[in-house]
Amino acid sequence: MDVGLVFDLRNPAQWQRPWADHYARALEFCEEADHRGAGGIWFTEHHLFEDGYLPQPLTFAAAAAARTHRVRIGTAVVLPALRKPAQLAEEAALVDLISGGRLELGLGAGYRVPEYQLFDAEFSKRFRRTGETIAQILRLWETGGVTPGPIQDPVPVWGGFYGPRGARLAGQLGIGLLHISHEMFAHYQAGLAEGGHNLDLAQVSDLVPIVLADDPDAAWERIGPHLAHQKNTYRRSSVEGTDRPAPPVLTSAQLRERPADGSWAALEILTPEQAAVRINDRIAGLPVRHLLFWADIAGMPDDLVARNIELVSQRLPALLAEQRSTANTAR
Repeated sequence: MDVGLVFDLRNPAQWQRPWADHYARALEFCEEADHRGAGGIWFTEHHLFEDGYLPQPLTFAAAAAARTHRVRIGTAVVLPALRKPAQLAEEAALVDLISGGRLELGLGAGYRVPEYQLFDAEFSKRFRRTGETIAQILRLWETGGVTPGPIQDPVPVWGGFYGPRGARLAGQLGIGLLHISHEMFAHYQAGLAEGGHNLDLAQVSDLVPIVLADDPDAAWERIGPHLAHQKNTYRRSSVEGTDRPAPPVLTSAQLRERPADGSWAALEILTPEQAAVRINDRIAGLPVRHLLFWADIAGMPDDLVARNIELVSQRLPALLAEQRSTANTAR
């Protein structure tokens, strides 16, 4: 099980630095993650966000691949319904080549109407188009339909889906599920069976809403405003282009509350020791391949980003292994 970091390259106006400097600093953090032994660096996609949310993750992934040596290079996720299959197959193959065979290609349907309008794509057909595009990418690679092809055969491909329909689709396509959920895993397995795939090949990965810090309470005071920005922009963006009303603005205090059912809060700032216990309780019994953590929350201070990367990369993996070993011994 690899432990990696997700970058969205947000650069909010209230904490903004020059864009060229911001991208350069993010690449330095990618190098730092590689140096410290992180399992992966992953990049995610949105369009038309005021804070400049990364719109082209494979472009940035290519730059990160050229600056690193061993860390896996992932997308969580790219939106294939906004692209031609051959274009995406070629771009992803180049990232795999530049990285020396380190690509993990995460693909999802998205949820924002304006993004589909920007690319003249039909929002109502996004799931069908996503599935068709993924299938075509896999065929293009298998048949040599684009040149040059990727190094890896096959490239690890992931479906970033959070509902039953998407989980089943990932299974039918024979790809990994980029979502950790016992409930959705059952739908994923059903899809694998429907697609004629070996159930033993099932694997899941996901972004867990955790940032690591030495003093979580002190870190929360500094990260809270950044989290409020992140979550409120997500909430606003989810209704843009629809007739649904704008959701109420959430405060950092509200976002700190943990649900009574034990599910994840919007963000949990924990020590590595606390995180290891919390994570292993949530993933027990699932074939987890990658655990992903936010590297940065909407422009949070660099010192907290650097320490989070250090703790995620160097401290947490050993603690997770110890927790799993203890649980297996107890059984």
